[in-house]
Amino acid sequence: MYLMRDTSDEILYVGKAKNLRKRLNSYRVANPDRMPRRHLRLLHSVARIELQKCPDEPTALARESELLRTVRPKFNRAGTWPAPPRFFAWRCVEQQLQIAVTEIRDANWRSYGPLRGAAFVLRAVLARLLWLAVHPGLGFSGLPVGWFRGKLDPEIAIRCGPTIEPVALNLERLLSGQTAEFCDWTKAIPRHAPEYHGSAYRYFEKLKTSDSGKSASCWNSR
Repeated sequence: MYLMRDTSDEILYVGKAKNLRKRLNSYRVANPDRMPRRHLRLLHSVARIELQKCPDEPTALARESELLRTVRPKFNRAGTWPAPPRFFAWRCVEQQLQIAVTEIRDANWRSYGPLRGAAFVLRAVLARLLWLAVHPGLGFSGLPVGWFRGKLDPEIAIRCGPTIEPVALNLERLLSGQTAEFCDWTKAIPRHAPEYHGSAYRYFEKLKTSDSGKSASCWNSR
């Protein structure tokens, strides 16, 4: 990590890089004619650069987040204010599964969280995963327009037909920590599309590596 300070020792900017030499050298050789004015003002204000070594990436991320929120350096924009809490929400309406991201718990929706920004990742991953489970014969090529690239409407609906009950049940199982039961359910789905099963598990692995968490304490079955 590196902290750029001015002549009064005030922190102007907090940054993180695996290769500090390369990152700092990029500032030194940058073309001022192509550099944003904000960056030029920063470089002209820096008196010294303090380096802080972290043992691993998670520690560096935590330290950076702490400094951004407590110091709020004038030249940092992202991460200086805590993100609002967000919830992954879903409900069954007739034979449709509706999925959304909300900032508050709603009595008309079941919810999981709070997750902050990870709620959007969780929604995109689960929407595609559940859609593939409901339509195993279509595969990726049949996904709604934009879904493959994560371009989903704020509130989406998956037409499940007679499968609505097992879909809703297994979604609840997954979010309450019963991942084995959820995996068993997906394995039992007929694989009409050759790429379905591997694709579904790639999405599931992405879900597990997001910061959404899997604690049952986050789950609200209202």
